Amino acid sequence: MDQITHEVRRTQWLSIINACQSRSEGTTVKAWLAENNIKEKAYYYWLRKFRKEAYAQINLNDNRQLPASEVSFVELPVPESDRDTDFQLTFNPDAVIKSDKCVIALSNSISKSLLKGIMEGLCNAR
Repeated sequence: MDQITHEVRRTQWLSIINACQSRSEGTTVKAWLAENNIKEKAYYYWLRKFRKEAYAQINLNDNRQLPASEVSFVELPVPESDRDTDFQLTFNPDAVIKSDKCVIALSNSISKSLLKGIMEGLCNAR
């Protein structure tokens, strides 16, 4: 098959797949394909091709955006004036966790991922 024929078929199948994906709610893929006289095997063949292309494009973009690097931590010295634990909070916390060296003030609007990160950090702290 020459390149022009392939591009024409690709464009046709892309419009078919987009139409199927935006079918009315409650209509199954199988029913939509039957209504539109489209062979199920051909539909899934082209759907798989488009998904592979999209996946390859995502991986290509991810590899460009994320250079390989190592994560490292540096301990920053805190001036004596900042070591006072009796500081004023700039918001009204819903929960406060205090220890001799640490204060964590939390609000109910904290995200699950942030809370999980804080808990993991506390569990790994020495």
